[in-house]
This record gives sequence, structure tokens and C-alpha cells, in this order.
Amino acid sequence: MKRELPEIKIEGTQYEFDINQMALLEKERPEWRLLLEDMKDCGTHYEFVYNRNSKRLDETKTSYGINASDIANEIFTTVKIPQISKMDPLGMCKKYNCSLDDIRQKTDFEIMVDQKAFDLRIKGLLPTIEIAGHTFYVDLRMDKLRPKDDFLSQGIAFSDIESYYDGDKRTYTIPYNPKTHQFQEPDYLTIAGFPKDLIAVEFPSERLLDRIGWNLRYGLDIKHGLVKQGLKLQFIAKNVPWKETFLLNLIKSNLQAEKMIKKTTEKQQPIQPKQNNQKGRKM
Repeated sequence: MKRELPEIKIEGTQYEFDINQMALLEKERPEWRLLLEDMKDCGTHYEFVYNRNSKRLDETKTSYGINASDIANEIFTTVKIPQISKMDPLGMCKKYNCSLDDIRQKTDFEIMVDQKAFDLRIKGLLPTIEIAGHTFYVDLRMDKLRPKDDFLSQGIAFSDIESYYDGDKRTYTIPYNPKTHQFQEPDYLTIAGFPKDLIAVEFPSERLLDRIGWNLRYGLDIKHGLVKQGLKLQFIAKNVPWKETFLLNLIKSNLQAEKMIKKTTEKQQPIQPKQNNQKGRKM
């Protein structure tokens, strides 16, 4: 039986809190969400800037504050909501396998985020990701995945793989050379078959790979987004078959284009006149 979700009213609009989505869902339009990830975790409560007209959360103003003109036009307002443990204690116990005593004694952050991993990351330990058996450091200060124990490799710069980012999935899927430990593109203009020396790998965005590093890089609160996303220090990239990538259709297109060019070239070749090898009649 589906349980009733806890409710909260914001500026006259009723919202339901869904702990699985970590969001406030507008009751009349549940597809409209206010994500906990975009709110500021103040320890004792969550806080965000709310647009009264659009009924949306303004992430920029939540991070950097509202100014006097925002207050004067009365479109934006600062909203405070309780911790999840107070909004939905039963949901919290079920999802995080904790007791009501834990909820009374700890903050949401202490229950939902791996405290050991948080402490190690704060002390400077970088997250790592394993790609085809090789370990890379997630080094946002250098804007790259930096290979461990391979000083010949340039690694994988995030600026080089921007076009391979899927915003919906929040992942990169890139061609990768497992011998050189580097991002490497095949010749897309002429490729006619799946490359044998390259593989396709998929891994999360840098924001998800190192949320603390991302927060520091963009001047956000160091705990921003951790309650919703959690915190991991080790990842493994997924190997993706070439046939499940865009390369399949590109190869088909290249082969078709090659076929058309060949056909056109054959039509344009001049027809050679037949030679008359018949000998003349003797007189």
C-alpha cells in the first residue's frame, strides 16, 4: 500500500516531500519539483530562494543571496523548511536503515553522508575512478582525470570531452585508448568499422565524481548537494559496446556515402571506343 507523503505549504502552494526523489513535489503538478540538492543545508534546516511567480527554486540566488531590488519587487523570498528527519522520520528510517534515536541525535548530513569519506576528502584525498582496469585521480584543480603511475599519459581533460557529455544522464561516453590511458578519437570522416584499438567508456560528470571539489571550485558551501547525492571516493567506468554508441550510425552513413561516391565516379568515367581488330580484305 502506497503511503501518504508528508506535506508542507510554501507561499500558499501545497507540496509533498518524496524522500526517494529527494524533492518537494507540487501536489497538483507532481512533475514540478524543488530539489533538495539545490537548497542550502544549514544544519538545522534547509533554505532556498523561491520565485513566487514561477513557483520555482532560484539556485543562483540561493547560492549567492538576494539583493535589495529582489526584496523590493516581492517576486523572490527566502524559504526555510525542516530537516528531512523532522519532515519524514519514518521515510528516513526506512531508506537509511537508522533508528528514531539516530534521527533525534544526528543531523540529516550525519545520517545520509558517509562521514569517513567526507573526512578523508576534506583532508585532501582525491576520488578515483577505474577505467578499463587503470586507476585515475579525479583532479578538478587540473580539470582532468589524471592517470595513476603513468607519467607518459596526458590523462583525460574535461575540456577535451565536452561534446561527449549527456546532460540528461549526467555522464560522459568517450572513445578511450586502454594502452595509452588517454582519450582518443578515431577518424570520424572515414571510419568504416568499429576501431579495434579503442573502446567506449562511460562515467559520471565531474560534478558527481567529486562534489566537494566542485563546490570548492565554484565557491559553494562545501556540503552543498551531498545530502541528495551522497559521497563516494571510488568509481568504476562502464564499458559500452560500440554498437550502442553513435558510431554505429556514423559508420553506416560513411559506408553509404562511400558507395554513392563510387557509383558517381563510375558513371563519370568516359566510355572507351571499341577497337576494330578485323583485318582488311586482300585484293
